This record gives sequence, structure tokens and C-alpha cells, in this order.
Amino acid sequence: MTTTHIPAIGLGTFRLQGQVATDAVRTGLELGYRHIDTAQIYGNEADVGAAIAASGVPHAELFVTTKIWTEHLAGDKLIPSLKDSLHKLGLERLDLTLIHWPSPGGAVPLAETLAALAEAKRQGLTRLTGVSNFTVALLDEAIAAVGTGEIATNQVEIHPYLQNRAVIDHARSQGIHLTAYMPLAYGKVMTDPVIGRIAATHGVNPAQVALAWSLAQGFAVIPSSTRRANLESNLQASRIVLSADDMAAIAALDQGPAARIANPDALAPRWD
Repeated sequence: MTTTHIPAIGLGTFRLQGQVATDAVRTGLELGYRHIDTAQIYGNEADVGAAIAASGVPHAELFVTTKIWTEHLAGDKLIPSLKDSLHKLGLERLDLTLIHWPSPGGAVPLAETLAALAEAKRQGLTRLTGVSNFTVALLDEAIAAVGTGEIATNQVEIHPYLQNRAVIDHARSQGIHLTAYMPLAYGKVMTDPVIGRIAATHGVNPAQVALAWSLAQGFAVIPSSTRRANLESNLQASRIVLSADDMAAIAALDQGPAARIANPDALAPRWD
């Protein structure tokens, strides 16, 4: 990829490890996925790298993201950890490197981490940098430290039940792109009657509707699956055009903070 554009549909690899991860990524690449999302803490960077190598798809055609784990946020640890990730992935450069979670309790100053990330970019270890699980306050702190130009995206949990509007609105006001993780709410959308009705109207499945809802708002989405049929149908979600009524019906499904899935006690910031 030669632009700063983040492909709208990516393949997430959370909770996929070993041959399962390799097979899922290799299948995804065969189907046409070119955006692959992993993270240091997933323990599957080498598996993802094996799939990329086996696929024969040149890195120039891919957009690969990894995320720096909290243990590596200190200024002297970030770059060595990123080099280790690159080795596991079999790549010379990442397309996007994110801070996975803010430093628990602010133990490592955000400005220190962002400075190290900027240095990694200067060294050619990553093309773009960004953040994940950042609140409005943390986004403002990051912007004050490095400017919006160094924040290619904020990757946060977004799905029909957790619409995260405060963070979304603030990011948009600052011109910061959003990537939605867990866009299918771990499969909950598959049994939702409202989403099911919309899916039937369009002749598609509920997962595709949930993804189309995110895509219509300009988010990148990174659903994961190990099944070829699901990987293929997820990739086709970009073809679905939801009506204003469809979008409004899904917007009404928002349950607020109670619907949050990713909320680890030791890591979670004070959510908006």
C-alpha cells in the first residue's frame, strides 16, 4: 500500500493461535483480504507471518497491523519489542503500529510511549502509528503530545450494542479515523431480531448487516473467523447499502457501557 488509507475490511486474529491462526489468515488472503490485524499479546505473530509467507502475496499489497503490549510501552522497550514483532511476522516494516492499551495507572507517561513510537516510524519500522482503547481524555493527551497526524486511527470496541458515541464524535472532530473491533459483538448480532429483519430485507446475513452498519459510518472493521464461508461473506459486506431507516433501527440497539465486552480490570481506562 502506498497511501495512508487503512483498508475498510480487515481480518482480526484475536484468540486465534497456532495452525488455526495460520489457516485463517491464509484462507483470508486467498479470498482477497489484504488488511491483517494482530498484536503482541495474541501470541500469534509468528503464525500470521507464516500465513503471509505461504500466501505468496507481496507485502507491498498488504496492510499489516500489530499492537504494542503494555509491558513494552517504556521508551527503552518499545522499539526492541517492535523489532521482535517484525522478526516473528517476517516483515521489515509494519503498516500500522498501535498502543494496544494505555499504560495501566499511567505508569509509563503517554508522551514517553508516543515519542518512542514516533522514533520507530522515523527508523522505518512502521509506516503509520496510532492508538487503541483510548478515551476522549487520552486522545486529547496524545494529540497534545504528537499531533493528529501521528494518530492514524483509534481502534476501539464498536458494535450495535456499544456504539461508543462520545469517543467517535470526539475522534471525528479531530479528524481521527476509527477502527471497530468486535464489530459482531462476539456473534450476538446473529440472533438479534432487528438485525435479522434487516438482513432478510436485503437477502444477506446478520453479520453482513452489522459490518455494513459500521462501514457506512466510515469505520474500518476487523472481524475474525476460522470458517471460510464466514470469511468470504464478511468480505462482501461492503457491497451492502443500508437505508436511513435501517441505520436508525440499528442505532436504537445501543445499550451503552453495559454492553462492553472488552473491559479487563487491570487494563481498562475510565471509559467515557
